[in-house]
Amino acid sequence: MQRLASEFSVYGVSHWVVLAVFAVGAVAVVAIGRRERTGDGSSHFGPVFGWVTLGLYLVIYLAAMFPPAIDRSVPLRLTDLATLVAGYALVTRRRWAYALTYYWCLTLSTQALVSPALEADDFPGHEFLAFWAIHLLVVWAAIYLTWGVGMRPDWGSYRFAVTATVVWVAVTFVFNSVAGTNYGFVNRKPATPSLLDILGPWPWYLGTVAALLLAVWALMTWPWVRDRRQ
Repeated sequence: MQRLASEFSVYGVSHWVVLAVFAVGAVAVVAIGRRERTGDGSSHFGPVFGWVTLGLYLVIYLAAMFPPAIDRSVPLRLTDLATLVAGYALVTRRRWAYALTYYWCLTLSTQALVSPALEADDFPGHEFLAFWAIHLLVVWAAIYLTWGVGMRPDWGSYRFAVTATVVWVAVTFVFNSVAGTNYGFVNRKPATPSLLDILGPWPWYLGTVAALLLAVWALMTWPWVRDRRQ
């Protein structure tokens, strides 16, 4: 039988449409969050947004479990953790959850918008829809909490995010080494073109990524801390 859907192409028509949707959604969540700040604070948008994010992740994860496979059914991708943390941050607004949402989703999840590692049918394929739904929601969550609601990171948030990320890399590397998987692209680069291609071969690109994240996350922290001191 002839396939009805073509394969997803980076910066093809569907990718540009997704980026346009992302831009519109980012503006919308900022407007909603700021309206909440200036109102009586009774809006339920954040918790509903959070539960929708968690519920959608659960559906996608359970669907990926059938049939189960060691290389895709273990929730060790940073996307898995970022989605769970972002949903939790939206529902509870806990500082630690916000910290991880801010740093992970505004850098690592955003990178997936720019250079998506997606080898699947184009729209309306279910993998296409799942991939983009999750990545859009978590970045919108970080934007909503920061520029909408008004939550801010500090140097404690920075240290916590760095520590959590190092622990994740260590656990994931060990699991990949034992199971022969490549969660988080910790043990090798993705098969599709990505920003990792310009950062050197494995394992050197891990050090390059670490140095970049330390610097970028510090730059993402400094303006908020400086503004509080003025």
